[in-house]
Amino acid sequence: MGQLDHLLDNNKAWADGIKSQDPQFFDRLSNQQAPEYLWIGCADSRVPANQIVDLMPGELFVHRNVANVVVHTDFNCLSVLQFAVDVLKVKHVLVVGHYGCGGVKAALNNEGFGLISNWLRHVQDVRDKHQGILDGLATDQDRVDRLCELNVVEQVGHVCQNNIVQEAWRRGQALTVHGFVYDVADGILRDMGLSISSEADHEAVKQNSIDELVLRPVRAGRHKN
Repeated sequence: MGQLDHLLDNNKAWADGIKSQDPQFFDRLSNQQAPEYLWIGCADSRVPANQIVDLMPGELFVHRNVANVVVHTDFNCLSVLQFAVDVLKVKHVLVVGHYGCGGVKAALNNEGFGLISNWLRHVQDVRDKHQGILDGLATDQDRVDRLCELNVVEQVGHVCQNNIVQEAWRRGQALTVHGFVYDVADGILRDMGLSISSEADHEAVKQNSIDELVLRPVRAGRHKN
């Protein structure tokens, strides 16, 4: 027996279950990929993109990395974004962070080491930009949670600043960029009040989201969405 035979068994059971419900599902899936959504999220194993929003394979295009960061020089992320926008013609880009993010916590407390510390520098830039907001919070946990939220806001901004998205808007393509934070503790997505559909709206909507964060408790609306 191979060490991973249980995964192969799980896969066969899953595929058989899908085919028993919809015999043509994999035939359709193999011939077409037409998702309306691009998910840019964290690589954390507790944040499974398709399951969270209850979408089937083929309905969600996904890019994941540590701390859901969108870097202007990350050709991996940018290639996914370009393919999603220019080829798949997705209508929505979802930037999704999550509470309890280890990468964000490490960035906040300067705990990263080795190669990861270079990557987390991008989150530390968000921390430094909004240090005044973070300093006004009572506990380290509140600061981690707020930085998770602020990181989403800033990464949404990076998506909107990218020429791939801006060129799509200029040619009249329907495309909206959204920001969400997922709560691992209850399975609920929290809307960050970020839905940007044009270059003109970008800065105002982003600033409004930051202003609302300052006025409400950390994790406001938890268990109520």
